[in-house]
Amino acid sequence: MTSLRADGLCKVFGTRPEEALRRSRAGDPAGAGATVAVLDVGFTVEPGETFVVMGLSGSGKSTLIRILNGLLTPTAGRVRADDRDVTALTGRELRGLRQRTMSMVFQHFALLPHRTVLDNAEYGPLVRGDPPARARERAVEALGMVGLTGWEDRFPAQLSGGMRQRVGLARALAAGTDVLLMDEAFSALDPLIKRDMQDQLVRLQGELGKTIVFITHDLNEAMRLGDRIAVMRAGRIVQVGTAAEILHRPADDYVARFVRDVDRSRVLTAGLVAEPAVHADRAGPLRRALELLREHDLDRLPITDRGRPVGLLERSAAELAPPDTALADLLHPGPEPVAADRTLDGFLGRVGTDTPVVDGTGRLVGLVRPVPLLRALGAGGQEDGDA
Repeated sequence: MTSLRADGLCKVFGTRPEEALRRSRAGDPAGAGATVAVLDVGFTVEPGETFVVMGLSGSGKSTLIRILNGLLTPTAGRVRADDRDVTALTGRELRGLRQRTMSMVFQHFALLPHRTVLDNAEYGPLVRGDPPARARERAVEALGMVGLTGWEDRFPAQLSGGMRQRVGLARALAAGTDVLLMDEAFSALDPLIKRDMQDQLVRLQGELGKTIVFITHDLNEAMRLGDRIAVMRAGRIVQVGTAAEILHRPADDYVARFVRDVDRSRVLTAGLVAEPAVHADRAGPLRRALELLREHDLDRLPITDRGRPVGLLERSAAELAPPDTALADLLHPGPEPVAADRTLDGFLGRVGTDTPVVDGTGRLVGLVRPVPLLRALGAGGQEDGDA
């Protein structure tokens, strides 16, 4: 898999770029005849990471993604794909990079209108020089990934906006590149179709593990898709972090205003809100479970079997039972566990209960308790105790 690294990227449109950069770094306007679109931007995208660049119109995010794949030459700075300096490549080398390393998915689909869905999907492999049979195989496989099996002979004009964007995504997947650059890829879609495409991308990323740079102006979309998010303003990156880090600790007032109205239930996960849980093993003695109940002043105690929750032990039942009673005989079913990566909107009906949270192997990682849950959903951008 391929990593991406940006070091000190700057892009000035217009005349006297060096002077424009100097003035912008000093906090002065760039001056007549020059626009500083990207200023001193640096970050690393790890292999298999979805890195979202978010900002309002004019923040420089679309200019940035065009620098990443060589469509624009930076005024200063470097882009590296692994150890390869993208900014030093010739035109021919850049074309090879786009064919073999980086694919791009555009906001307005950029499909070839006179070609069928299948023709569009296999275009990349054919241009790269793959044998026609192999290119066709890749295209059919990619169309299946995005749910377009059976639509191969249609033309773009016969498709809805969401389906055309699926073709664009399939074309990028058929190219077989490690890196996907997605420039406002879903912003032209209706809300329901947009959500469906986000789900599709999350599923595909779970299967394929591509290195993705995703550009958006939609904070909810950024927080849904991004492993990490870079917030841009006036050509600079003002904060990089996970969704939870940006929600709880915005770097400045600009970011705080952004996150104020975000739907936290669709961003925060059970694992982020879960608190450590005291628990006992089902094979252990009742005496030890009672000690834990009393020591931590609990009414009930989660019981696990090799780390996986299997039920609850009520304190009242434990105190009345004979000392040699097996824990398995005193258990009663607890709430159904939820996965650590599940967003909070999936179990708001459980607000009144302590909900066990498990990792990918089913092992208990903690409990989501009512008060911390409500606090997380209602937080205003600063954690308790922050100024």
